[in-house]
Amino acid sequence: MTDPERSDSGHQPIYSIGAVASMLGVETATLRKWEDRYGLIVPARSSGDQRVYTRDELERLRFVVDQVASGTTPAEAHRMLAERSRGEVTGSADDDGVRIMVLLAERDRYAAELLEYFLRTEGYEVRVALEPERAEQLFAERRPHLSIIELMMTGGGLDLCARLAAGGSPVLAMSALDLSDKAIAAGASAFLVKPVVPLQFVSTVRDLLGSSALTRPAKTPVA
Repeated sequence: MTDPERSDSGHQPIYSIGAVASMLGVETATLRKWEDRYGLIVPARSSGDQRVYTRDELERLRFVVDQVASGTTPAEAHRMLAERSRGEVTGSADDDGVRIMVLLAERDRYAAELLEYFLRTEGYEVRVALEPERAEQLFAERRPHLSIIELMMTGGGLDLCARLAAGGSPVLAMSALDLSDKAIAAGASAFLVKPVVPLQFVSTVRDLLGSSALTRPAKTPVA
């Protein structure tokens, strides 16, 4: 179970998940959920496949718990932890230094939280809407650089896709059903089948925003 990279006192696995949960005042199920969902704090496993945490991991979890207790969502708390771990404040901005805004219209609150986490980890500002009416309100108020829409939203996700696409900024449509043809016909710039693969989701968002290596203008002409 001993890892050479965890040989000092702060990096040596010593605490069981039950002990960590007790010290932090949270459920063990919550710790497992955060591990699976966000992947930032992944403890070592004993020979009996039990989670064993280091003191550093305990302190990182304490930071998350404190943030959640103060009213921050778990997704935002983990994004803050990622920034804190890098020792810098990250962010995505266009050439004028304007913060990139993403509108996320998702019918499932838990799916929205996870997608919001991925987006905020990339440094984007995110506004979440759980119904089409709220999405249109936020679109009018915030003028997002990108809209992400769950086509199966109650109240007409496909119609929402068409209306927001007409606003001039790109739309990424998603659904558990293969509605790619209808999404593109409605004006969506891209379509992903759910459940989305995190890396593919982030890459698609960056492509649509022009911030990936594939879409960023080349420094020299391509022959």
